[in-house]
Amino acid sequence: MTKPAIAANGLRKSYGDKTVLDGVDLIVPGGTVFSLLGPNGAGKTTTVQILSTLTAADGGQVQVASHDVAADPQAVRAAIGVTGQFSAVDGLITGEENMLLMADLHHLSRQEGRRVTAELLERFDLVEAAKKPASTYSGGMKRRLDIAMTLVGGPRIIFLDEPTTGLDPRSRHNMWGIIRELVSDGVTVFLTTQYLEEADELADRIAVLNDGRIAAEGTAAELKRLVPGGHVRLRFTDPVAYQAAALALDRATRDDDALALQIPNDGSQRELRSILDWLDSAGIEADELTVHTPDLDDVFFALTSGAGVPTQPKEAAR
Repeated sequence: MTKPAIAANGLRKSYGDKTVLDGVDLIVPGGTVFSLLGPNGAGKTTTVQILSTLTAADGGQVQVASHDVAADPQAVRAAIGVTGQFSAVDGLITGEENMLLMADLHHLSRQEGRRVTAELLERFDLVEAAKKPASTYSGGMKRRLDIAMTLVGGPRIIFLDEPTTGLDPRSRHNMWGIIRELVSDGVTVFLTTQYLEEADELADRIAVLNDGRIAAEGTAAELKRLVPGGHVRLRFTDPVAYQAAALALDRATRDDDALALQIPNDGSQRELRSILDWLDSAGIEADELTVHTPDLDDVFFALTSGAGVPTQPKEAAR
């Protein structure tokens, strides 16, 4: 069985009398995007700092790239790259000089350093700006340079701590493309973000951190099914077919003006198939079928509001 890229068990961290992490367990398969969500102060950055050897945990066991973070931090550092919330770019020197400085820090030869720098500047579309001071770069360019610098050492695991905060929508989408390319090359990406759309777009698995604990973990689809409120909407053009379906489906909510029925549904294939099978056996044909599921915003608010996951659909609660 392939070892995970990152494995944490019972991770704990406190600052004074404030417990930041209270027994966090994480498993991140290699070559995937794992996203950690949580409100401000939930402990996302502390988690990244511990996993990347920047901060020591108070308790628990952590392995990154099959190395114990506490026992062999140097081996972990050799396998990872870290891009923090705030840019590590030196604005007083050029983009190319920033890259070459990173090459020196990774003990690359002068020839190898220049080769890697040229390749990464090309890859991140920074060739034209390479000779300009980094202080003149836009926010998106600085973020691209930041990640390019992180890749100089060829890490197989990259920690991106809120990498698109403050970027405009176009720059954010460009960053998403870069992250997808990294994963297609086999790199593992550990991503923290406050943009739920970002996690939905990129992450293979998502964990929601709240009050120092993992409140839920799974794929985006699995997390969305935790929150009631999903439904299937059937719309008819034939009033007779609509009335027949409405009488038979007593749990459906009627919309007589639109000739539509709303049926509670968790969005799973099994549930959807049961509705289709029923329509087929009853000889009733709907003109339109749409599936509505809660989004990650719903999941996030339910898990981090302190009220827990709702016990009834939002429509019924109103």
